[in-house]
Amino acid sequence: MRKIKSVSDLERWKENIFSREKQDEVIISVCGGTGCHAYGCKKVRDEFAKIIRKNGDVKEIRLRYTGCRGFCERGPIVTIQPQGIFYQRVQEKDVPLILSETVEKGKILEHLLYEDAITKRKVTSEKEIPFYKAQHRLVLGNNGQIEPTKIEDYIGIGGYQALSKALFEMKPEQIIDEIRASGLRGRGGAGFLTGKKWEDCRKAPGELKYIICNCDEGDPGAYMDRSLLEGNPHSVLEGMMIGAYAISGSHGYIYVRHEYPLACKNAETAITQARKAGFLGKNILGSGFDFDVEIAKGGGAFVCGESTALIASIEGRVGEPRSKQVHTVTRGLWGKPTNLNNVETWANVPLIINKGSQWFSSMGTEKSKGTKIFSLVGKVKNTGLVEVPMGITLKEIIFDIGGGQQDGKRIKAVQTGGPSGGCIPASLFDLPVDFDSLTQVGSMMGSGGMIVMDEGTCMVDVAKYFVHFLQEESCGKCLPCREGLKRMGEILDRITEGKGNEEDLSLLEELAEVVADTSLCGLGKTAPNPVLSALRYFRPEFEAHIHQKRCPAAVCTPLIKYSISESDCTGCGACAKICPTQAIKGEKKQNHFILAEICSKCGSCIDVCKANAVMVQ
Repeated sequence: MRKIKSVSDLERWKENIFSREKQDEVIISVCGGTGCHAYGCKKVRDEFAKIIRKNGDVKEIRLRYTGCRGFCERGPIVTIQPQGIFYQRVQEKDVPLILSETVEKGKILEHLLYEDAITKRKVTSEKEIPFYKAQHRLVLGNNGQIEPTKIEDYIGIGGYQALSKALFEMKPEQIIDEIRASGLRGRGGAGFLTGKKWEDCRKAPGELKYIICNCDEGDPGAYMDRSLLEGNPHSVLEGMMIGAYAISGSHGYIYVRHEYPLACKNAETAITQARKAGFLGKNILGSGFDFDVEIAKGGGAFVCGESTALIASIEGRVGEPRSKQVHTVTRGLWGKPTNLNNVETWANVPLIINKGSQWFSSMGTEKSKGTKIFSLVGKVKNTGLVEVPMGITLKEIIFDIGGGQQDGKRIKAVQTGGPSGGCIPASLFDLPVDFDSLTQVGSMMGSGGMIVMDEGTCMVDVAKYFVHFLQEESCGKCLPCREGLKRMGEILDRITEGKGNEEDLSLLEELAEVVADTSLCGLGKTAPNPVLSALRYFRPEFEAHIHQKRCPAAVCTPLIKYSISESDCTGCGACAKICPTQAIKGEKKQNHFILAEICSKCGSCIDVCKANAVMVQ
């Protein structure tokens, strides 16, 4: 690897990369994101590599192992350029056919194409797939064009050009002004203006200043930052370098939870490559600017997503938050001024420097600019990572991109913002997705988690789940969060067990308000959101649990009862054979019935009944 000592060296390297590329070269890209790993993408990649070597096609075919392509439920994903062919759910056995039929003969393999759920038409190109059509993939877009462990790929798409521009064409104050003018807000949850944070850190007294990238991301169902760091780590590093130059920072940390091994590995590789190439270390690109980065692994505590708890963790202390009377930009890591942003925020910086603040601010709403990555999961047909312009409606995300309801059950809510977010009813799906609009309806942007729920979801059970999750993840430092969440969990337990009363709802609301008003950090202050929003929009479900001792969604086990319809039962006996408690009785070819007193309500009978005779009440 060459050592880049100047801007001209960088330009020559990029030109050499372009000159080596062949116009007629076939590029096969296999998605290597964590989602596709679960479906066996490594075996697919290895099979491609083995056959290509065996056939001697190494010079004519380039094999790339890319980052996450977003459409995770359709993995493993394979694309073929320059034809622009998009294959999904590719298996190891499909590889020889792809090479012999598609690559050599130009034939399309119909069984590997995506089928449009509405038109039933087979789609060849990624651009034609509804999941991608409504997206605006600025930050995620390069994931499919590069191999994250090869710095040459990043240089080839213009990587580190923004750093060069920042170092040699802009003063630190101009960089900060550009970030401020762009309107970029922190993508980690709070939505604080990035330029303002940078400016405050630059003005803070002290020669030693730190840069931190937050890749803790502990929200259930969220994996945006993880996928960015896995798929395009150099974009994050470049953003950190520009930020360090702007605030006069000399050292940086990427804080990654230890459950993200691939993100850690690819980030470490990127740091090593950047050092060897001269983008990290002393006298970067001959500019006189010194900056280096290292990885700090977290223990997986949700509370360490909070800035002061994260800093305590890096310092080797227990991950507990502190009062924010003194901000981290003034006194952060080891008491020094520290600028902390999350992965997605840093990845936006090179784009803004390259294309300008006006370009970035032309997207989004008045107070929420640019795009946002969401992890769309739950009861929708199309799940995965989506990147959309700020201001798009929930309806567009859930139905146009997500494809709508999954199993014929009506979608009734979406929870945004992770465990501390709120549950938004379907009646508000025309709401624009931006920082302020979501807050006004009792939810939040958060880091970008979006969980869709249908009629089979009990909103009381959802509130209970998140309260217990946050109770377990609370550091316990302050009493309102430690004890308040515990008492809220106990109340919700009683309600889902059929032991609740009318006073429980008013007590629950009162407790929630106290916890939100008096907790020390963001975890406690936002923890009541799932409960308050569920009570606000789905109160009849709580009342049904209390007054009728009934769970409308048939989820809360103590409140449901299994029975067998006499008119539908065929007497096949399948349910009786599988019942673990032998609670189902009846003669062969005669109506069967369930002994409620010994029924464990496991649901096995529903799974095996072909006549759909088992009912849940």
